[in-house]
Amino acid sequence: MSDDESPAEFEADVPPDQGTSGTDILARQIRSGLNELQRPADGLLLSALSAGLDIGFGPLFMGIVLTFTAGVYDPATQRLLVANAYAIGFVFVVLGRSELFTEHTTLAVLPVLDGRSTFASLARLWGLVYVGNVVGASIFAAAMVWLAPAYGIINYGVFAELAAPLLHHSAPVVFAGAVLAGWLMGLLSWLVAGADGTIARFAVVWLVTAAIGLAHLPHSIAGTVEVLAGVLTSDAYPLVAYLRFLVVATTGNIVGGVVFVALLKYGHVVRGSE
Repeated sequence: MSDDESPAEFEADVPPDQGTSGTDILARQIRSGLNELQRPADGLLLSALSAGLDIGFGPLFMGIVLTFTAGVYDPATQRLLVANAYAIGFVFVVLGRSELFTEHTTLAVLPVLDGRSTFASLARLWGLVYVGNVVGASIFAAAMVWLAPAYGIINYGVFAELAAPLLHHSAPVVFAGAVLAGWLMGLLSWLVAGADGTIARFAVVWLVTAAIGLAHLPHSIAGTVEVLAGVLTSDAYPLVAYLRFLVVATTGNIVGGVVFVALLKYGHVVRGSE
């Protein structure tokens, strides 16, 4: 490989689901990122809307677990169960290949770093996916607040309990937690690209997102479902609290995905390749 060539320029020679080196993973990521950047706007928006709706199943099952395990298990066991419930929504989204913003904070940046796309295309993709995700998550939150208590699967007060860990911290703390969440989501995208087979991808998604759920790190899209549900059911949380969370969490997610995954992974693969 010459000095002016990047590993991605050999992506045509990388058979799907064959390579496992950093160069192979980067090639797959850039190929996937280019496909997403070139998708029609209506397709992106609908896929992003679907992802925002699907990810709501994580907070829904978190609320169910909290409701039915209250007073049954000790707090540590209950927290582990809730963390595993949180992962369900991400499994639906990632394995279903819907458009999730925190995956694209890493994935879509790589073709730009490689000189194969522009910042304008990246901004278009991010904007469409983000709007679709937030709208879908907001719709799910409103539907969950209405249906779950009526159906008898979530106690009304549980919604405020879900929102509390994301709203009771200062902005710097939320930002730092969101950076970690974005970092982990970027790693998720990278690891899924290197995993061979559905079972391996499932295990990666479950492991990473359950870790985010265990620490209750701020994820801008899943957090929209959790926080909006709290805002809609508790006078303690005004709408401005949700907007503050969304801005800080989104910024942190972007920094975590772009700086700690996209830039570093791309840099070490390009600089470390022969």
